[in-house]
Amino acid sequence: MLTVQDRGFARTCSGRSRREFLRIGALGLGGLTLADLLAAKARAGDSTQHKSVVLLFLQGGPTQHETWDPKPDAPQEYRTLGDTIPTALPGVRFSAHFPKLAERANRLAVVRSFASGNGGHTYESVTTGGNGAKASMSATAGYLGGTINANTGLPSNVLVLPEAVKDGLKLGSNFETGALPTLTQPGLLGSQYEAFSPAGGSALKRSMTLTMPREKFDDRRALLEGFDTARRELDRSQAMTNSDRFQQQAFDLIARGVTDAFDLSKENPKTLANYDTEKLFKLEDATRWYDMKRASNLLGKQMLMARRLCEAGCGFVTVSDCGWDMHANSNSPKNMEGLKWLAPQVDHAVAAFLDDLKERGLEDKVLLIVTGEMGRTPKLNKNGGRDHHGGLTPLLVAGGGVKAGQVIGKSDNFGSQPVTKTYKPANLFASVMHWLFDVPQLRLRTDLNRDIKQAIENTETIAELV
Repeated sequence: MLTVQDRGFARTCSGRSRREFLRIGALGLGGLTLADLLAAKARAGDSTQHKSVVLLFLQGGPTQHETWDPKPDAPQEYRTLGDTIPTALPGVRFSAHFPKLAERANRLAVVRSFASGNGGHTYESVTTGGNGAKASMSATAGYLGGTINANTGLPSNVLVLPEAVKDGLKLGSNFETGALPTLTQPGLLGSQYEAFSPAGGSALKRSMTLTMPREKFDDRRALLEGFDTARRELDRSQAMTNSDRFQQQAFDLIARGVTDAFDLSKENPKTLANYDTEKLFKLEDATRWYDMKRASNLLGKQMLMARRLCEAGCGFVTVSDCGWDMHANSNSPKNMEGLKWLAPQVDHAVAAFLDDLKERGLEDKVLLIVTGEMGRTPKLNKNGGRDHHGGLTPLLVAGGGVKAGQVIGKSDNFGSQPVTKTYKPANLFASVMHWLFDVPQLRLRTDLNRDIKQAIENTETIAELV
């Protein structure tokens, strides 16, 4: 626990003075403090090869027809709306909404035989793969690898919402947002493995309190200034001079990790411009529709923050992009016109992310997954929209050293279901864990949740990715 007291209180109810503003407590795995973990690493040596996963979750259910599995030759009531374009892969076409990803298709793996089996806004079944512990991929990654990166002090499981990259952002709410926590929920593993949200809301976030007026607690700039002040006061008072060196290192790591990784102002202006998606559409145009109240035009900066977090040692970053529920009823535009805002933003943000990874030498160390809780019905409804459908779900994978430049599996001519081997969330869950961890080593551990071990050891991975 890291605590910097609100200066509105001279003394806490337990008698601690305001000067006792820093505590680094049970942030490590199994109740170990971060200082304990650092000491253990020093004794054993650090041979860990860092890997990270970024899950870009398109909330609402992206349409397979209008993303990466178009059906331009299907009967009219099933046919892809809009044009399709060729990609860098011979004979493979994408929706015309994704020209940048089409150019980079030789760096992608598109799974056209993935089916979430989920017909509603139920994120748990998709992100957990149905494991008995009901723990999402991100929570499981933190459980197996540790809740804190001992090299940087960063939480290993982070949820990046639009609010995390823009101060004072006030997005609307819709029925989907109530299920947001289940994207990263820890299930039976316990609250210790909850996602850290730099926009607020997680248990870990609530445990980080800064010395500043209460009215500024939600101010990101004040957050960063608070840590800078804390560091200066420690240096001046030499309060930690006699502390264990690992405790001092723990403070330095947490302070540096929190302030630097979440601060986009430290980025090169050119990099910021490359990621920028705010220029693509006006937020008020999209969010006047109820199903798109949580949509934003900040996905580029969210993906940039995800890259910064991965580079700083975060093991699993979930990026949420809302607004993909496209029934084309009174709650969303007819003929799925919302795609003209959301799809180009994903195209731009993901392309910028992939290019950035390559330029920084991170292409093999960061695995990107793009999917949603379900796909859409193959047959258009009367308003030119598509309804909920779990029989086929878009899935794009890139980076992480996976075998790119391929389309895995095939769907039927209507875009309804796979006609080749069907892959499900359990297969995706197992694939991610096999990529992140040395499974033979996991088998030797006697301290692991049995349901988690079974979900990893007894489930087939998506073999074509490796």
